[in-house]
Amino acid sequence: MNGALLPRGFFDRPVEEVAPALLGHVLSHRAPGGGEVAVRLTEVEAYAGPLDPASHAYRGRTPRNSVMFGPPGHAYVYFTYGMHFCMNLVCGPDGTSMAVLLRAGEIVAGEDVARARRSRSSVRDLARGPARLCQALGIAREQNGLDVCTPGGPLTVHAGDPADPALVRNGPRTGVNGAKEVPWRFWIDGDPTVSPYRAHVPRQRKKITAAD
Repeated sequence: MNGALLPRGFFDRPVEEVAPALLGHVLSHRAPGGGEVAVRLTEVEAYAGPLDPASHAYRGRTPRNSVMFGPPGHAYVYFTYGMHFCMNLVCGPDGTSMAVLLRAGEIVAGEDVARARRSRSSVRDLARGPARLCQALGIAREQNGLDVCTPGGPLTVHAGDPADPALVRNGPRTGVNGAKEVPWRFWIDGDPTVSPYRAHVPRQRKKITAAD
């Protein structure tokens, strides 16, 4: 990548500052034997650790979320709905467990590799949504804990073209139950790769009847 590697200090700030600042910067992943794909970030969400009921770290440290409690500038990758991976970047001082979920982006390098991974997708939708972004980049459990601030590392974040502040919007986070009024979803207004907003819909439990 041509842009300078973002330093660890970029991530060592409150998560609500890091999240909008990431818009326009470029995440690059070089998979073993799978080529390199880079995504210009267009949509993110901030999560504030034990202070945030919507955060994976709200109830404390577990084997699943332990990376969130480490130093800033590392990738926290988790498996969800039994089928998808999603990726966060850890922020704030060591131990605070804040992280930014990467929700969407524009493929700016390695489009052929991304299309091979998502062969039925349009160019707009290659990384439009957190699971699609991980699929396009080749992100899975093996990338959990990688340091994105290491020069020459397989997973890095580089300075791109920061989003025009006049185009940065914020609103409620997508699909969360707790603290759903917190406006910590940030996106570049008008960018076609931004995913649609979806409010949390509680699962309906089946009513038990005499026939059951």
